[in-house]
Amino acid sequence: MKKGFYTIMSAQFISSLADSALFVAAYEMLRIANASSSQRAALVPMLALFYVILAPFLGAFADAWPKGKVMFMANAIKLAGCVLLLLGVHPLLAYAVVGLGAAAYSPAKYGILTELLPNSQLVKANGWIEGLTVLSIILGTVLGGVLVGPVISRHLLSFDLPGIDTGIATAPEAAVACIASLYVVAALFNLRIPRTDAPLLPMRGPVVLTRDFMDCNARLWVDKLGQVSLATTTLFWGVSGNMRTIVMVWAAAALGYSTSQASNLVGVVAIGTTAGVLVASVRARLDRATNVIPLGIAMGVLMIGLNGMVNVWMAAPFLMLLGAVGGYLVVPMNALLQHRGANLMGAGRSIAVQNFNEQACILGLGALTSVLAMLHLSVFVTIAILGVIVALAMLAIKRQHARNCARHPDEIGRLLAIARSDNE
Repeated sequence: MKKGFYTIMSAQFISSLADSALFVAAYEMLRIANASSSQRAALVPMLALFYVILAPFLGAFADAWPKGKVMFMANAIKLAGCVLLLLGVHPLLAYAVVGLGAAAYSPAKYGILTELLPNSQLVKANGWIEGLTVLSIILGTVLGGVLVGPVISRHLLSFDLPGIDTGIATAPEAAVACIASLYVVAALFNLRIPRTDAPLLPMRGPVVLTRDFMDCNARLWVDKLGQVSLATTTLFWGVSGNMRTIVMVWAAAALGYSTSQASNLVGVVAIGTTAGVLVASVRARLDRATNVIPLGIAMGVLMIGLNGMVNVWMAAPFLMLLGAVGGYLVVPMNALLQHRGANLMGAGRSIAVQNFNEQACILGLGALTSVLAMLHLSVFVTIAILGVIVALAMLAIKRQHARNCARHPDEIGRLLAIARSDNE
């Protein structure tokens, strides 16, 4: 791997670490404010909001500027979201600002991989990036739980700056103040990301960009491999994005856990995902990525099985297995999607299309979980419904790919040959 790749990994790790810790802090802010369960369920969809609204422009923005600078600006926006939380802005609104930074960050983060590395290293690079991202989710979630827990928060709240009234009076506020410093460190790493030789593409007007985005979105959905990989990653991230909230609520209902304790179980899922990601980065091949589709069906079935877990000794290994299946599924499919997207339209626009679909799925499933919460259905029913949706959707994707192979064997063969040559 080139030297700049490790700088990108460092920046991504620290920024993602802060993102995960901030989620726990914002969740605890809502909890101690006696916010409804539907508001807490809306936390993840609020993060996804700007991914969807600004999707036509984010990819073009990432392609118009050096991607290291884009990542720097995105971390600055996340830092602004932390400041808003400390100023007393409603957590859902402040977290939406953090989502704006995350939305701007993502096309640059993934797009620079296709600019910096050859196609033969894309699967491995995705494995490293996803592995470190999941590791940061583990550590960040645990860090957030520790920061809002009674031991550390007591020490943080006892710290005073001479002559300055910070206004920080609660455990989650103290946690947010610490997390803000991580975004500053990540921004400093962003400044060290090298400029690649890829040409910068000029930004165009909003109408032109919207038409261009719609065309790019259509091209990926029409492409015989692009549609399968896009559908799979869209569903995976749609579910994974909401699983953090679901596991937190499930742990409270099934095990009587506090926010701090439940955050550790979210970390357990991430440990399993890390294992799956690492194995996939070594074993998976770009031209055989579609072989992992049946794992998506298994993931849906496993989600339903979570309702049978009655204690932490059963739940922890089960959640780890669930994470491992998802991790092994997403790495090759994500690499295949990036490969097809880069060939069809360019890295930045491809990632923006991917983000739009994935975050729209997060919004949709998040809205569904919020509605189920407002209907006073238990988290166990919610988990069962989501599991059925995942299993049936992945079965439909599997059948669609089989139809593509039967009806368009020459086209599929040509596309797989390109992927095979790029993997070597």
